[in-house]
Amino acid sequence: MLEGAGFRVSKPRIFEANTLFDTPQGSLWRSGRLLRLRRAGSQGILTYKGAPIAGKHKDREELETPVSNLDTMNQILARLDFTPGFRYEKYRTEYQRVGEAGVAALDETPIGVYLELEGAPDWIDTQARRLGFAESDYITASYYGLYVDY
Repeated sequence: MLEGAGFRVSKPRIFEANTLFDTPQGSLWRSGRLLRLRRAGSQGILTYKGAPIAGKHKDREELETPVSNLDTMNQILARLDFTPGFRYEKYRTEYQRVGEAGVAALDETPIGVYLELEGAPDWIDTQARRLGFAESDYITASYYGLYVDY
């Protein structure tokens, strides 16, 4: 479907292990924010996500930085009283259309296969239609929410 719509692999399939951290009181979760430590192949990435802004597209602040030593980062988070609260795994393949900034990420998870379109709202809507999806097909839930629903 993606190739038929002009997308080509921009990042080959890779295994990701993601751990979400929070305070013992759950202050991040309660405020809609997220702190994630991801192992993607041999790379580590620490991500902060702000509270989502309501709308048909998922929109939230996202800050990421590479982490060279995941074990040490886990220790730093523990020293700051962040504890692992949820872990999920997936295989991700990223696709792009030549000359376009948006990304189509195909995520294979134990609870299903999901297509995430990342880009400007107009680009997302255009690509969704090109791929045969209606706005009623959009899912803005987090992986945590998807797992809870599952």
